[in-house]
Amino acid sequence: MLVYNGLVDEVVYQLMSGKEAEVYVVRSKGEICCAKVYKEADNRSFSRQAQYQEGRKGRNSRQARAMEKNSKYGRKEQEGAWQNAEVDALRRLADAGVRVPRIINYFGGVLLMELVVDANGDAAPRLNDLKLTAEQAREYHRGMIAQIVLMLCAGLVHGDLSEYNVLAGSDGLVIIDLPQAVDAAGNNNASRMLQRDVENMTAYFGRFAPELLASDYGNEIWKLYTSGKLSPVKELTGRVEQNHNPADVRGVMQEIDSARRWHERQLSKV
Repeated sequence: MLVYNGLVDEVVYQLMSGKEAEVYVVRSKGEICCAKVYKEADNRSFSRQAQYQEGRKGRNSRQARAMEKNSKYGRKEQEGAWQNAEVDALRRLADAGVRVPRIINYFGGVLLMELVVDANGDAAPRLNDLKLTAEQAREYHRGMIAQIVLMLCAGLVHGDLSEYNVLAGSDGLVIIDLPQAVDAAGNNNASRMLQRDVENMTAYFGRFAPELLASDYGNEIWKLYTSGKLSPVKELTGRVEQNHNPADVRGVMQEIDSARRWHERQLSKV
């Protein structure tokens, strides 16, 4: 299929087969690259996608209704939106300086990207396939936290980040698999997903450098983001100071009551 549609000249070998896509090493116009072939909508499960799709733009009312009804047309539109979200995220993050694969082409459910390689020129392994020293774990952890910050500064949260979708390339770690990336400002689940991404990476690197497990970068990063103070050069501590002052419940209730009375007065004037 890949050769037939003219996107590639030769399929070298299959690199991976997952629930959502199959990945091949291919030759296209003389260049060895990676082809991600998305599976058909009927062979995919969208049960978890609602939380990721919140806040995404670009759907018209007909598309939205069809997706909600899970009709054949709706599933097709949902599949297209899922694929386009990854392409858009890859381009947006690359522009922001995040380490993601370079897009070569995208057409008909096939995404051509650069092949991330290791020091020997072979397809780069996933983090999960490595055994790290404590020093390597600390260095990689710092790098991943910096990448997560860069992503958030670009307005995106990966949403499913773990050692299984980070490649150890010859010149550093590369983040992959982004169809579920969410808009940080438009998705109510973004905070939870960001913190889960950080926790996943910390738990993995903490296997080799246990002191990392005591850090709390997720809460710190999100707190800085919501206060407008997050930037790629912001120095992080991995700690968040907790406010132990008791909540002023009475004051809050007085404010609510005052607002209610004001609203009632406004209605009485109508």
